Amino acid sequence: MVPTARESLLEAAGAALSARPWPAVRMVDVAASAGVSRQTLYNEFAGKTGLGHALVRRDAAWYLDGVERALLSPGGRAERLVAVAEWTVRASQTRPLVRALLTGCWNGNLPVPAGRGVRPGLPALGPGELVRSVRERASAAFAPAQGRAREQGREHGRESGREHGRESGREQEQWAQRCELAVRLAMSYLLAPAEVPGRPGSAELLRLFNGPNPKAEGR
Repeated sequence: MVPTARESLLEAAGAALSARPWPAVRMVDVAASAGVSRQTLYNEFAGKTGLGHALVRRDAAWYLDGVERALLSPGGRAERLVAVAEWTVRASQTRPLVRALLTGCWNGNLPVPAGRGVRPGLPALGPGELVRSVRERASAAFAPAQGRAREQGREHGRESGREHGRESGREQEQWAQRCELAVRLAMSYLLAPAEVPGRPGSAELLRLFNGPNPKAEGR
């Protein structure tokens, strides 16, 4: 499929950002690299600020798409959470904008999200918003299948089925919490890397995520 002018401009802007600081990126060069006129760039993004905002949103969506792939990958739930943590570290090492979004550490070399002193009232993309988005995806990924829930309701009777449904909901919430923990651990790894370079230890993460949930134990 042939990319649209908007997609080509975002690709060109991303390539330019990987080569030089954002203040040094020129719109005329981005347009030329994308094979479109500068007027087309301004029609799409209204200027450099709009292009920067769109670039941040694109990388946030790219990161969350990777999270979703990890959550839907083969394997047990704990293995999928390890995949989320490893993807978080890998994505942050690959794209500076993802790292800034996850850590909240912005500098003058990067475009900033909309809402950071640009459009009052619009929440800025940042660590809290991304973590909430990850948790929502985990909750959806770990939700029991509706057909299976109905079948269990018939097997256990109406009241027992309701209790089973509540228990399934609690378990779903616990795994969503663990997914949030996976991302937060990966974020801490970004801020304070291990002495030995590389991804977080998969074995250690598996032991952590397969362990009992403290909230569940307290019930």
